[in-house]
Amino acid sequence: MLLAHAARVVVFTGAGMSAESGVPTFRGAGGLWKTFRPEQLATPEAFARDPALVWEWYAWRRGLVAACEPNAAHRALAAWMRRRDGITLVTQNVDDLHERAGTPAVVKLHGSLFTDRCSGCARVTRAQPHSRTGAPSLPRCAACAALLRPGVVWFGEMLPADQLGAAYAAAGTAQACLVVGTSGAVYPAAGIVHAARAAGAAVIVVDPGDTEFDGIAGVKLTGPAGELVPALLG
Repeated sequence: MLLAHAARVVVFTGAGMSAESGVPTFRGAGGLWKTFRPEQLATPEAFARDPALVWEWYAWRRGLVAACEPNAAHRALAAWMRRRDGITLVTQNVDDLHERAGTPAVVKLHGSLFTDRCSGCARVTRAQPHSRTGAPSLPRCAACAALLRPGVVWFGEMLPADQLGAAYAAAGTAQACLVVGTSGAVYPAAGIVHAARAAGAAVIVVDPGDTEFDGIAGVKLTGPAGELVPALLG
């Protein structure tokens, strides 16, 4: 098997990884909250204009996602990583389900829904109770008193350089690349898979639909992650 014989593997996951856990994507036909779409709220401009509205939306999101549980695919990947070396897991998800499943280390391209970041000094902390429950007062940094914001990457912002660098470094030496639940339409994140392929890695795609990686995949498994990933990793 390609994965079993690869000494270095990069795993790249997206929203489809968490679909069976009930994590909503906040896009498409069901992506409205009140009268807003994510693209109207998940931006620095929206936060500058109305931080209370943005925090109200994120408190709602946190509540929904906190009620979700890791699915069989999360658990299978976590167990697989714990029993062997040489695997780097890179995720576009902000739901922390990989960590809750017991994954030993995760490269997080878009941050975490359950962290706060100071809009002044950029200090990152675990989310405070008041920012999870949607209390009226806006959360402020304990170090500098500036407003806290959700610790995620918003539309129009750069991905964190350290996380992106770690992902591309792993891709550059990978012998296999397992892609789960992502269409590959968003760059520079999607470039990680292409970098792995350019370095000679075999690409294995698990997804219920078409992806931008299908043309470079040596293996394409069509179906839900919760069924296919445990079977693939044994």
